[in-house]
Amino acid sequence: MDAVRTAIMSNRFNAIVEEASAAVYRTAHTTFVKLVQDYQCALATADGDMFAYPMMSGVNVFIGSPMRPTLDAIGRENLNPGDIVITNDPFATDGLVTHLMDITLLYPIFRDGKLIAVAWAFVHASDIGGAVPGSISPAFTEVFQEGLRLRPVKLYENGVLNVAIKSILEDNSRIPGELWGDMQAMISGLKSMDRRINELCDRYGRAAVEEGMHDVIGYAESKARAVIETIPDGVYSFSDYLEGINKGQLAYFSVTITVNGGEIEVDFSGTDPQLSAAYNLVTGATTHPYVVMCLITFILTMDPLTPRNSGILRAIHAHAPRGTVLNAVFPASGGSRAASATRAYDIIMGCLAQALPEGLGAAGAGMAGVIVVSAPDPRTGRDRVNVINTIHGGGGGRRGSDGVDGTEVRYAQRMVPVEVIEVETPIIMRTIRSVPDSRRAGKFSSGAALEMEIENTANRAVMTVRNMNRFVFAPWGFRGGEKGLLGQTLVNPGRPDERSIGKISVLEMGQGDVVRITSPTGGGFGDPLERDIKAIATDIENGMLSRERAAEAYAVIFDADGGINEPATSAERERKREHELADFNFCDERKRHDRVWPLPMRRQLACLALTFEQRIRSQLVANVHSQLLNEGSQVKPGKLKEVVDNEVMRLSGKLGRAS
Repeated sequence: MDAVRTAIMSNRFNAIVEEASAAVYRTAHTTFVKLVQDYQCALATADGDMFAYPMMSGVNVFIGSPMRPTLDAIGRENLNPGDIVITNDPFATDGLVTHLMDITLLYPIFRDGKLIAVAWAFVHASDIGGAVPGSISPAFTEVFQEGLRLRPVKLYENGVLNVAIKSILEDNSRIPGELWGDMQAMISGLKSMDRRINELCDRYGRAAVEEGMHDVIGYAESKARAVIETIPDGVYSFSDYLEGINKGQLAYFSVTITVNGGEIEVDFSGTDPQLSAAYNLVTGATTHPYVVMCLITFILTMDPLTPRNSGILRAIHAHAPRGTVLNAVFPASGGSRAASATRAYDIIMGCLAQALPEGLGAAGAGMAGVIVVSAPDPRTGRDRVNVINTIHGGGGGRRGSDGVDGTEVRYAQRMVPVEVIEVETPIIMRTIRSVPDSRRAGKFSSGAALEMEIENTANRAVMTVRNMNRFVFAPWGFRGGEKGLLGQTLVNPGRPDERSIGKISVLEMGQGDVVRITSPTGGGFGDPLERDIKAIATDIENGMLSRERAAEAYAVIFDADGGINEPATSAERERKREHELADFNFCDERKRHDRVWPLPMRRQLACLALTFEQRIRSQLVANVHSQLLNEGSQVKPGKLKEVVDNEVMRLSGKLGRAS
């Protein structure tokens, strides 16, 4: 590898994908692409290894996505110049697509008659049909409810449009014109990458460009390994719960990380079977970037000059058993799979927090809510599906800095301007604000909760919100930091008909109805009694921290004139200081579950369930978990086997172990 040439090629490749990403962004039609930026494009080798991925726009969670299974299924020998392959099928692509709404295009790039690269792009389609506007409801139990599903097929062949495929897409969408407009935007980005790669070949020659692709992947691998070597060798485990859409519905997420030099193994064994709800994720047979995003982010944070490509994943060996919520099999629904990816991020963060001597960060808000409304367009009167906004939550406190207000660093999605919402929809955004006194205390505090109030002025509207979570299990604080706040949803707050509804699946709104969504917040990092006095004073001055809350959380003593009395505060802090702080500060609900279900036993339940026929697994886990939780005694191996066997007999009439 020639260092100078590799650096030149890396910069050239990055410029190509950044230009293409900008082209998609600027020519897209739907709000979710042109404003929220839920899209991306990239370049891969002919074998399907991504060698260039943008960083300036679009989503950042698919660096190194598994393209090889899709190319193998199509057959590279069947690809010709001018072809464009389309798919939105997670199962046929073995995880290149992670839910049906991500319309994905592959564009073969040829030079001198040889396939030398593949351009990739996707957009999150705001509607591909299905049972609800926007195609996603967390309550869906099968992929069939979520809309149209296309196995990989040629949308263009030798440059000629397959009109039948285009018609199928348009006929199944509630917004056919906008869907096709987004696809044309993708095609503009793909053609841009084709043109620029061939220009690069004109300048350096095909062989040098192809060699450069592999060199930049190898360079990223070497830099990733160097970062991983800074993590102390060892075995680290962590777990957490994802809340389903129905009351009491849970999924247990478990991970064990083994660090050995420049290699890291990530084993999600012990994670629950796929749910009868839309939180399932297909990740395939190889390391999927969506479930190890925490590690990718860590590597890029520690070494920002690492090229963004599949080389980062070569030192990370991840395994999620087939049939689990993190590697689901047909016909699992998956519209809200981002909630599961978020929890995977959290549990890896829990392992890194143990591995690194100074820790890494507290849990973030753990929610990536996307608010979609179907209502009459105020300009045309016709029904229209619009993304109203995204709502995340205050990020967790971090080693060396506070969390971010109203969002987490892992989310790249942007906010939709209020002016756009109110022009394109009958929705009025009454409030978007950071909530005072919602930052959770720590040496480094969490970010503040985000609150939105949304009013419907039309005679009818249907709201769906996917990926809502942390309404039962609060995010954890770290080494003395406070646990996070739970999310909340109120309909018509302050009115006689006010009601709390928790997580939203599908909500019918009448004229004048108001929905107030308050996000969760992440946890605090470190002992609140070590928080800098000046930081506390600043929070008080800008209205985000009350004096009452400062006294309670940070042991602050005030003078008669309202100023902070630093000597008195120091004395009060010393009086209250605890010298032994637990690594993790869990909420009471999490502690209740952990008392009954220690980590080895809960993992064993999930693994046992996978040995039975698929149709009963999720219900088996739910029933056994809740039965033993209600009994209240710590689960032992003999008791677990007895209850599992009895429940299997009840559900299936036989001990139907899978072969």
